[in-house]
Amino acid sequence: MTAPETDPAVLPPQETDFDVETLIIGAGACGMVAALAAREAGQEVLVLEADATASGSTALSAGLIPAAGTRFQSEAGISDTPEHFAQDIQAKAKGENDQALVDALAQGSAPAIEWLAERYGLPFSVVSDFDYPGHSRRRMHGLPTRSGQELVDRLRSACESREIDIICNRRVRTLLADGRQITGVIATRGDGGQERIGCKRLILACNGFGGNRKLVRDHMPEIAEALWFGHEGNRGEVLGWASQLGAATRHLGAYQGHGNVAHPNGILITWAVITEGGVQVNTNARRFWNESLGYSEAARQVLAQPGGIAWTIFDGRIADIARQFADFKDAEAQGAIRQAETIAELARACSLDPDTLEATLTSLPNEAPDAFGRHFTGPPLTPPYCAVKVTGALFHTQGGLDVAPNGQVRGTDGALFPNLFAAGGAACGVSGSADSGYLSGNGLLSAVVLGRAAGVG
Repeated sequence: MTAPETDPAVLPPQETDFDVETLIIGAGACGMVAALAAREAGQEVLVLEADATASGSTALSAGLIPAAGTRFQSEAGISDTPEHFAQDIQAKAKGENDQALVDALAQGSAPAIEWLAERYGLPFSVVSDFDYPGHSRRRMHGLPTRSGQELVDRLRSACESREIDIICNRRVRTLLADGRQITGVIATRGDGGQERIGCKRLILACNGFGGNRKLVRDHMPEIAEALWFGHEGNRGEVLGWASQLGAATRHLGAYQGHGNVAHPNGILITWAVITEGGVQVNTNARRFWNESLGYSEAARQVLAQPGGIAWTIFDGRIADIARQFADFKDAEAQGAIRQAETIAELARACSLDPDTLEATLTSLPNEAPDAFGRHFTGPPLTPPYCAVKVTGALFHTQGGLDVAPNGQVRGTDGALFPNLFAAGGAACGVSGSADSGYLSGNGLLSAVVLGRAAGVG
């Protein structure tokens, strides 16, 4: 029987059952990257995972990591620099981010990707056939299936090959600390029993708080009723620990939304269907916003429409591009993607007014920005026409513990905790203070680059 959860707690040091040098909470991409880096640095490493297997929010994503100045970009003829990347991050967030953290992530992105490729054999390639909103260069790196599950699986295999222990079914609700020195944790097993584990360093890679509806309502009420598309284990323990430890938090209202989740299938539809020339219409068959602003902002825009739904309209050419993503092929297999040779037939398949949809799609401008400010640069939509019914969702929170560029946690007085680190969703990322500051890939950027830095220490 599983013991009921208690509130996150911080207790004085206790006698432990065993000790490790570096203890990591969370076995998503962040935790496993941190573990690999720590092992390379010669540390004894243990990873605790609350679930039955390593996955986290990473497994629910497309697994794309933005990086600037990689050999993969060079091979694809793409010129990019960390400076350009940092400028894009700050521009999307309207300069609200900690510049030192932005610079560290941008500078560390290419080395992290190439380290994973060369040392651990992850076969990255650049998404080179479409652009992501806010990125001035094509810098999204992914694995062959463009799937976060593949990223998780390959990282887990890398950890296993280095004999890094990942113990699952261990949820940590209690930290042990002597002032600002973390001495260990209390982990609850699946059977309700407990283990006291001592450590010299603690890395929090346990993601954010999107799965805690109360915390979401408290910090981001505008998205509180949205579909939660992240990992249910994201309960926000770090916020409870922060308040008791005197650790600083930052931008707790920041989050990544997504306005292109197939409904009711619950499958993420790549935003390439929009950036390549697709549009969104509501149940009245009318467009309602500038879709080029980004998929995070799209969540609120879609949820504000009648019934909280919209139809994303694109064509066969765009569908061919989208099929590089496993999720899109899954959506097709489930019948979520409607297709027709004429706009009128597509409208009937989607229960939309044919005349209105015809007027909406045939009025898209080829050169000048439209009434919403969107500039269409690609070819016009042509048969066959495609559509998918979508809703808005909350993917993961972007605020969290205030950290230095190496992941070291800051106190409310600005002083650093000597042996407490945070990365990924547990740390404040570089997405500003709301949803509109999220630049595509910011979540895995923080998970991988900051996770690697925290692992090294």
